[in-house]
Parts: sequence; C-alpha cells; structure tokens
Amino acid sequence: MPKTKAVVAKEPDALARTLGLSAVESEEWQVQHALLKRLRQIVRDESLTHAEVARRGHSSRTRVTAILNGNLDNVSSDLLIRLLRGLGYHVRVLVSRIDSAA
Repeated sequence: MPKTKAVVAKEPDALARTLGLSAVESEEWQVQHALLKRLRQIVRDESLTHAEVARRGHSSRTRVTAILNGNLDNVSSDLLIRLLRGLGYHVRVLVSRIDSAA
C-alpha cells in the first residue's frame, strides 16, 4: 500500500489549492461550505431531525442526511439555500471587487 502524506491546511484558500481547485471552484466550494456550516449549526441548535429539515426544505431525508454528513457531490448552492429558507432563514450574499480586477 502506498504511503500517504497528511496535509494540514489552516485556511480555506490553502485547502482549495491543495485540492487543485481553480480560483472559481475555490470560491464556489467556500460558499457551499459556509452554507453547510450554518445549516448544520441551525439543525443542531434547534434539535431538528433530518426528516424535518427535508420536509420543510422540500427534499428527501436521504439527501438531507448526505448533505449534513458533508457530502456535497451534485448539491447546488440553490438547494442549500432552499433548505435554509425552509427552516425560516434568509441568506444574504456579499459581492466585492477583487483588488487585482480593478
């Protein structure tokens, strides 16, 4: 079995670079993970079941369970926003200019 080397990334940008993500993919990944982090916190704080999140977010329990377990394969930001909205939360987006783009 080949040896693997553990990599420690302290910032999301560093992790994205380690994973070989482009700048755009990195931004998308960071947005999705920010939404996921908040969704997990709400589910935990409000002691919600996966079935309740699914019902209120118009999704399946299986899909919600996968999402809450961190599986974001084939999950759009739209779905994460819909789940948050179904739980009574509003999502705000901040767009700012990158200094080098000016």
